[in-house]
Amino acid sequence: MPNRYKQQIDQVLEAADRMNAEELDRLPYGMIQLDSSGRILHYNAVESRLASLKQEDAIGKQFFTEIAPCTRVQEFYGRFKEGVIREALDTSFHFHFAFKQNPRDVTVRLLYSKRSRTVWVLISDHEGKPLATTESETFTPSE
Repeated sequence: MPNRYKQQIDQVLEAADRMNAEELDRLPYGMIQLDSSGRILHYNAVESRLASLKQEDAIGKQFFTEIAPCTRVQEFYGRFKEGVIREALDTSFHFHFAFKQNPRDVTVRLLYSKRSRTVWVLISDHEGKPLATTESETFTPSE
């Protein structure tokens, strides 16, 4: 992953807990916040568009069984569970979302937030670049 994008992702993830839904929607990455059971708390506009799933239809659902059952594998779900148990997780990996509508190869970053006791799932393209071209591509977190 190019260093510029990694730095931007680090900034986004550091600020994510403080963002409201509108701010999350302006990010050029897919952003999903999961509670410790895998229930979706936030599902931003980029992810909604790419997965062809309305935000209101995703929030409150179980990510690994109801929304993206293709993620219920050790590579994804296993890492999620281990991170929740340890309350520590920061990993990136390539993944293929085998959705019927719009299957795609992406880079996934899982990050456990001790502040909110949740896991952020950041989805970027296969090379770690933003999925959307928006003004927020130059995102700088506010304090």
